Amino acid sequence: MRSSRWQAQGNVYLVTEDPLTADAARAAVGDADGIVEVTARGEDWLEVAIWNPDGSRAELSGNGTRIAARWLAELTGAALVTVRVGSREVTARMLGGGRVEQDLGSVAVGEPEELDGIRFTPVDVGNPHAVVEDDPERLPELGPRLETHPRFPERTNVQVARRLDAGTVEARVWERGVGETGSSGTSAIAVAAALGVSPATVRFPGGDLAVRLAGGRAYLIGPAERVE
Repeated sequence: MRSSRWQAQGNVYLVTEDPLTADAARAAVGDADGIVEVTARGEDWLEVAIWNPDGSRAELSGNGTRIAARWLAELTGAALVTVRVGSREVTARMLGGGRVEQDLGSVAVGEPEELDGIRFTPVDVGNPHAVVEDDPERLPELGPRLETHPRFPERTNVQVARRLDAGTVEARVWERGVGETGSSGTSAIAVAAALGVSPATVRFPGGDLAVRLAGGRAYLIGPAERVE
């Protein structure tokens, strides 16, 4: 598979225009967190499929779509890129220095729930999330339990987060079909929405992402860079 390697705050994706199957994605992903398959593109738009290491497909990825937008911007010089993934369109504006501002669309926060003694808030950012407000060090314990709980027949992404101050949240993320990753764009949005913090700096082990929520929509600023 011909590909380039990109990272966004510790979240690593391969980008390829080669067509993939689940088996091909599992074989090619290596130590990356996923693969962005570009299925069509123009000067300022592209359509992608996002593959997890286990061969499943993600409905959306904030970091993955940001990487895709930077990939196209390097090819064509576009300053504003539309990324289509599934039924959702993400617009991405190049800010310079490798940073990108994205409009990821609608975000919906559900009522708090409790499963097996774990209290969490479900959030829909075009993909499913379960946000636990607790010590992020508990992620290795809580992440796998919630990801595969029968409450989530298609599994879910899990975040364990705590507030550091009025505008800063510390979090770790367990990505569905991946395990723990250094950061996640949609997870940053889910954390900010569940904890009611906006604007927010969400601090992951891989680095900070900036989130703003307005009018039921989510906006995200972060970097993306080619590493190979």
